[in-house]
Amino acid sequence: MRSLLISLLSLLVAPSMIEAQGTLIPRPCVMRPCPMDAPCFPCAQQAPSIFKQSSHVKADLVDRVLRYEVTETFINRGSRVGEADYIFPLPRGAAFQDLKLSIDGQLVSGETMNASQARAIYEDIVRRQRDPALVEWMGYGMLRARIFPIAPGEEKKVVVRFQMVAEREGDALRVDYFQGKQSQQNWLAFAGNRDDDDRPRASFTLTYPSDQMYGRPYSPTHSLSTSTRGSRREVKAEGNASEVTLLIPLRKSNEPAISVLTYAPRNEDGFALITLSPPSVATRVTPRDVTLVLDVSGSMSGVKIRQARDAGKQVLATLNASDRFKLIDFSTEVRTFRDDFVRATRENVAEGSRYLESLDASGSTNISGALDAALEGDVPSGRLGLVLFVTDGEPTIGERNPESIASRVNRLRGDRRIFSFGVGADLNAALVERLAVEGKGTAQFVRPDESVERAVSIVASRLTNPVITNVRVSADGVRLLKRHPSEATDIFAGQDYVLLARYDGSGSARLRFEGKTVNGPVSWTSRVEFPGSSRENPYIARLWATQRIGYLSAEKRKGGSSREIDDEIRQLGEKYAIPTEFTSYLVVEPAMRRDLQLRANAVAAPGAAATKILDAPVSASVSAAVRAPEFEAAREAAKQRAVTSLNAADETDQLKKENTRRVGSRVFALRGETWTDLRRTESTRAVKVKSFSEAYFKIIDAIPELREVFALGDKILVMGREIAIETGQTGMDTISDSELKRIQSGW
Repeated sequence: MRSLLISLLSLLVAPSMIEAQGTLIPRPCVMRPCPMDAPCFPCAQQAPSIFKQSSHVKADLVDRVLRYEVTETFINRGSRVGEADYIFPLPRGAAFQDLKLSIDGQLVSGETMNASQARAIYEDIVRRQRDPALVEWMGYGMLRARIFPIAPGEEKKVVVRFQMVAEREGDALRVDYFQGKQSQQNWLAFAGNRDDDDRPRASFTLTYPSDQMYGRPYSPTHSLSTSTRGSRREVKAEGNASEVTLLIPLRKSNEPAISVLTYAPRNEDGFALITLSPPSVATRVTPRDVTLVLDVSGSMSGVKIRQARDAGKQVLATLNASDRFKLIDFSTEVRTFRDDFVRATRENVAEGSRYLESLDASGSTNISGALDAALEGDVPSGRLGLVLFVTDGEPTIGERNPESIASRVNRLRGDRRIFSFGVGADLNAALVERLAVEGKGTAQFVRPDESVERAVSIVASRLTNPVITNVRVSADGVRLLKRHPSEATDIFAGQDYVLLARYDGSGSARLRFEGKTVNGPVSWTSRVEFPGSSRENPYIARLWATQRIGYLSAEKRKGGSSREIDDEIRQLGEKYAIPTEFTSYLVVEPAMRRDLQLRANAVAAPGAAATKILDAPVSASVSAAVRAPEFEAAREAAKQRAVTSLNAADETDQLKKENTRRVGSRVFALRGETWTDLRRTESTRAVKVKSFSEAYFKIIDAIPELREVFALGDKILVMGREIAIETGQTGMDTISDSELKRIQSGW
């Protein structure tokens, strides 16, 4: 009885710490019905037995984008079938790429499909005691895996891949990896008194270009082992600290550095990742009014309140002589250190630290009253107002309606920026997020085993001096569409401005960045080439789509659901293989894929052939799933589309035939069992790829337009510019990076 359920929370609002070490939470025994046609192994688990055996993280820095591959291995050391929940957070802004599950000793990838359809298939496979994995969207940045069940002595491996833009910290790129305290906790819970040599193995390795742009890496938390291999440097973190921080120095410049990475698929708008690194020049320090708001209600007792006190001290330590500060703590009542802002003198900062040290946790949660106190009055001209708001709960006294609280904050905040921190699992995450979005700040979510002090201090240290406020970017020569961030933003000392957008047009264009500083307005320009068609950097599309889905989800939480928003989220999820509330990512055994692929093709393709496929018998492994209501509805929809298609006035006689299909601008004819591109010439070199192999999915990732083509079936012959790709039961299983580049170039 082996299966794995993976649930993906939204990728946008999550801490920037990389938590590759997931947390295992034992589950009680749950009795499940036994199938009629298979042996039954009723769950009889009495004690937790599933143990994380290893966690290895590889991060590769390419063009300011970090590509992560996390490999986790589990083993059941008990004498009975085991089950547990596995929690794996993803960093803020990370773009999920794929998940692989070990099945019969092989790592198998999956594909995106309708969420209800995927769950129906998954549950049927679970009943039949096979190995599926289902990645589902649940909101707010978390992978949750139900490992059920793992037989005694069995080992299970999961590989998760995702990408994110590397953040700059001062004159270095910063990479954080939260190893977590759970390694030893899991060991004590699951493994008993075993030898230290059997403790979970963990590693973190970073590779980056070996050129003059990057200096020698260093770490305040670990010793580093660095080696050079060709054009790449490899860094291994060595040590037992639960939190790994790596910093890679960047070459300083007195000029702004503007970089643009593009991906331009044919016949649609392109994608751009635009980065601005402000020049390293001395500017006048912007005086700030910093307000720290701490939740000291009863739920903050214990470790939380101690960390909150320390976080407050870290904020005070970042203040300059020209700054002023205000300390607000709240539970049932709202209290302040002083009635108004005080200068950040040495004496006042020391008194503020003593005030924080005296705070205790008790009472209810008066969020509205605390925010009213934080937003009193106007920010004086020439000063920057910053609010750091920390809470771990829901509003339980005063105004309790999150919508009313958020609306009032938006009216009162003026020019203040709000940075919110949600602590633990029992909070109103939507409210924490909305306060930051409307306050032109950021939202951070601190999980139970993370440090509140660390999360707050990282943000506070970045807010020491704004370089430019209200930054906007415009383009002459192309149109930038669907930008994220969508509004003017601020760049603080040691940070970059990063924009993900679609673009319309091609050729040479001029980018202009404009903003305000204490020395007056600034404007920087750069001439950039936007290609009309390019297969390089396909991951940019997934990064943009992830940001777009996060933005649409936030808009939905703010203003309620609408058909337009839901449709766009669904379309993005399906097109870019991103789990959303409407789409899921399903991994099944290779032998089952043909049945599933045929039925998915039948749902998507019009014509009488689709009806035949949907009406045909299927293998026992998916028989229950295809009888689900979603498939019945799909059957009727396919039949209706067949009638509509055959009667369409603009349908050519050739395309009316059952053995001909159009995909975009291509026409395919069924020759034998192979869908063949009619533009095919015999002299063109063909590359043969085994369907649903590792090479198959790498080629799809490299050339995303093939996703729609390959949906025709498992035997395809498609024509590129200088190369043809043929899929079938034979061909290459794996592919090297050099061969993949040759295929991209020939395509």
